[in-house]
Amino acid sequence: MSCVRAGGLQTVDAKRPAPPVLVLTGPVTREEARGLCDDVRGLVALSRARVVVCDVGALRTPDLGAVDLLARLQLAARRARGRVRLRAPGPALLALLGLVGLAFEVEGEPEQREPAPGVEEAVEPGDPAV
Repeated sequence: MSCVRAGGLQTVDAKRPAPPVLVLTGPVTREEARGLCDDVRGLVALSRARVVVCDVGALRTPDLGAVDLLARLQLAARRARGRVRLRAPGPALLALLGLVGLAFEVEGEPEQREPAPGVEEAVEPGDPAV
């Protein structure tokens, strides 16, 4: 997978600056993977949110090489006290990640520790136990 930093103008929220974005587009060598891991560590250090977004929408037929790279990028980010968030993962990539037991935050989905907007976590008296 090659890496391209997203260009163009983005909407800016002064309270929550946009995290840096890496666009993954194709196969990479081991040497390129090491360089991407170094890039992710540096981007996490620069990001106030400690998040790097990996745009994986261009990966039409993901394989275990893609899963390996994402696992390495997540490990690099965590070692820098950050995390990787996926943008536009296809069903095949999500299935592969689930198959090998890797969990990633996906852009546009609520975080696991936060309820979705508009959802209340309250129990009414008399509700049956689930």
